[in-house]
Order: sequence, then C-alpha cells, then structure tokens
Amino acid sequence: MRISRLSAWTVAAALLIGATGCQADADGGDAAGEATSATQVTTPAPTSAALLPEPPAEVSALQSRYEQVIKAVLPSIVQVTTSESLGSGVVFDAEGHIITNAHVLGRAREAEVTLATGGEPKRAELVNLFPAGDLAVLKVADPSGLTPARFGRSSEVQVGQIVLALGNPLGYSGSVTQGIVSALGRTVSAPAQNGLPGATIIDAIQTSAPINRGNSGGALVDLRGQVVGIPTLAAVDPQLGAAPGIGFAIPSDTAVDIARQIIQHGKVVNSRRAALGISAGTAIDLFGNPTGVLVSAVTPGGAADRAGIRPGDVILSINGRPTRTSYTLSQILATYKPGETVRVELRRAFGRTTTVEVTLEELPS
Repeated sequence: MRISRLSAWTVAAALLIGATGCQADADGGDAAGEATSATQVTTPAPTSAALLPEPPAEVSALQSRYEQVIKAVLPSIVQVTTSESLGSGVVFDAEGHIITNAHVLGRAREAEVTLATGGEPKRAELVNLFPAGDLAVLKVADPSGLTPARFGRSSEVQVGQIVLALGNPLGYSGSVTQGIVSALGRTVSAPAQNGLPGATIIDAIQTSAPINRGNSGGALVDLRGQVVGIPTLAAVDPQLGAAPGIGFAIPSDTAVDIARQIIQHGKVVNSRRAALGISAGTAIDLFGNPTGVLVSAVTPGGAADRAGIRPGDVILSINGRPTRTSYTLSQILATYKPGETVRVELRRAFGRTTTVEVTLEELPS
C-alpha cells in the first residue's frame, strides 16, 4: 500500500509540474525563480468497521451458559505430568483422588498435577490402573485447594447434545473446545502406549469436540457443568492421519464405577467384561497380512484352558465373527458378558480347523 501511495503522489506532482511548464511556454515567459502553488490532495481518514447489532437473545444466553460452565468446571481440571508424558485429569473427590487415562501415566507410579487455573504443582501417587479400559486413579498427598468435579450420568446423554471438552492439549493448560455428541455406544480400540497394552473402550461417547494430544484424561461436560465422559482418543485415518471432529470419551458411568472400585479395594474387582483367559497377538502370513489371533499363553484353569484351547492355536472367529487381529478380538469380546458361552473357531497345526465352546470368564484387573 505504501509503495502504491507514493507512486500516486509522484504522478500527481509530475502532472502539476508539466502543466505549469506548458503555461510558461505559452506565455513566452521564463518560469525560473517563480514560485508556483498546487492544491494539496487529501485522502479521507479511514473509518471504523460498522458496529454490528447485539446477537439474538438465544445466542447471548448460550454464550453466557458456556462461560458459566467453564467457570464452574475448570477448577476441577488438572494437568498431569510424568517424566515421559503429559495429559489431563479430573478431581474426583475431596480426598484428593484424580481420574485420568492409564496411557497418560504409562508405567509411572507418581506424577505432578497442576490446576488448570494455575498454582504450584502437587505430588500425586498412583493408586492403581485399569489398562483394559484406559483408566487410572491418582491420589494427591495434599488435597487442599482441589475442587471435586460433579459427575453426571452418561446413560442420560443424548445424540446432538452440546458438550465441552476441557483439558491441556499440547500442554496448553485449561483449554476448552466445543462440539456435540455425535454418537453413543461405540466400541473403539486404542493401541499400546507408554509401555501399556492396548485398551478397548466400551460404550464410548463419540464427539465432534476436538480432542488433541494432552486432552486425554480431561473432562467432557454437558451444559449443566456435569462430567459425562473422559476424553481418551481421537480417530486416525490409516491413510490420511488425524480425522478432525471424531473423538471418543469413556462414559462417566464407567469411569465412576472403576474409580470407586480402585479407591475402595485398591484394584478393579468387577470389570463387568468378558475374557477368554489367554495372552495373544495378531498372527500374520508371509506377506505381513493378519490371519487371526495367535494364542501365546493360556491361564491355567481359565475359560480357554477348560475348553481345550492351547498355546499355538490361532483364533479365526467368535460366533462366526472373524477375528483377524487381536484388536478385533477385543472388540468382539466387549460385546459379551462374563458367563456367556461362545463358539470359538481355531486353526491348529498343519492347518487343521476345529470349533470349541467357551464359557467366558471375567476380565481381571
């Protein structure tokens, strides 16, 4: 802009000088030493952008509600820091218990927690983990200044409901994003992280509220200021990478149940999840393609052991549903309850296949 304005003034000056010279030549006189005057060209002063009218009352009311919710909930959000990771947590009770994701802690047995509203870090020790559901409980030695969050019933959440996600994405403490509940009842698997095995989240809440690295373990809240979920992971497209607007949260009903068990018993005593009683990984062919779930170990006296499943067997399906990977197996088992009987198709030595019936046991903590 500055270059264009200077050019315009140069052209204007040249025109004025040229016009004066022509007049002098026409008069036959010498213009040397004679002062000439020109009218100064001024540009109007810039005006401010027009002030828009007040937003509709409904918009103002919604904005005010956002502000109220954030003010109420943010004091219950903490940043969780270990020597290897950074995440978020939610103050669970006045005794200083904090809920977070298991993968935020990994194998760490202690962490520093800092309120999202600021203040000095507090030392917290691990009470216990529930890696299968990606949950953990910490205990702060000095609970003074902590404000317990209000937990709502995730069973009452509706698709389309507005929610806010509060946490510390990428270390930006006390960040808030907004979205809606996109779907309910999702079963999603998370890969192994920070030295812990992969997790399977049952009845996950899908939300459009952006969930970034560091949001894990924070709070998904409704417009009443109630925690209805614990943000855990964002969807990832195998080819495109991150999939913005598709995030998942552990339902609050599950988080509260697991937290109470850990606080009361020191561990999860009733996971309410079905298991085969095996250790396993994904079997692959010579080209690296998954072909089933390879059993590496069987729990003595467990469900698989009683059904005759042995190390080296490859699980091909459960009740006719293909189990091409260990993640697929976890997702399928998540749809059953302990005590139910399922048909397990196996591939054994020399390619021989067989089917056995297994009465599922409870997934241990």
